[in-house]
Amino acid sequence: MSRRYDAKTTTFSPEGRLYQVEYAMEGINNGGTCLGILAADGILLASERRSTNKLLDKAVFSEKIYLLDDNTACSVSGITSDANLLTETLRLRAQQYLLRYQEPIPVEMLVQQLCDTKQMYTQFGGKRPFGVSLLYMGWDKHLGYQLYQSDPSGNYGGWKATCIGNNSGAAVSILKQDYEEGVTLENALKLAVKVLNKTLDSTKLTSEKIEIATLTHSGEGTDIKILPTQQVDDLLKEYEEKAQAERKEREAKEAADKRAQAAKKA
Repeated sequence: MSRRYDAKTTTFSPEGRLYQVEYAMEGINNGGTCLGILAADGILLASERRSTNKLLDKAVFSEKIYLLDDNTACSVSGITSDANLLTETLRLRAQQYLLRYQEPIPVEMLVQQLCDTKQMYTQFGGKRPFGVSLLYMGWDKHLGYQLYQSDPSGNYGGWKATCIGNNSGAAVSILKQDYEEGVTLENALKLAVKVLNKTLDSTKLTSEKIEIATLTHSGEGTDIKILPTQQVDDLLKEYEEKAQAERKEREAKEAADKRAQAAKKA
């Protein structure tokens, strides 16, 4: 049945579905994993790097986290070429607002403007939906720290913690269990490393395979920075040591339970 209605983005199926939009969203589930966590004192974005070939020129290597203006950054999952176009659009809109009103654009307004553009590509013939989802982190004087997610349909929403891309369902399940209201940025970084360790399709997680950015705000302004490799390595090492200690403690407890059961039988 779907084959009769999936050729155009402007044709609804009898069930009221737009299959091309659904296909675009399904394609994102095969993209690199990206997660965001909103903390009490900042925000973080963490992204999976899939192209880690040592022959790549790092000077022209395509990043996974994009700076949009002084107060906003985003991470992408899906078709990188589509993401490049959308991030350039976001940067242009932010600078146009700054030039006109002499103040930074509110984060939600910037997200909403791009989502209006993405929605147009699902409504007019001769176009296809953008095959990319974005996570936005930002700060403004109206709402403070904010984390948003948008998808190819043009929908967006605010989140405390979320994930897009490959294995996003498993990552969101872990976030639901372990995320706590008012978490500090330091603990949010540890949670992000834990989620990536458990969800990425990789035997061993290294700093070459992930990219982490943080956003904080103080009286001096907003500070957005990509964590250096050494700091990421330290976070990974700390997680591995903690996981190993918990595993030994669990094994010791299981051995003690077995001995107690054996003693009862005797």
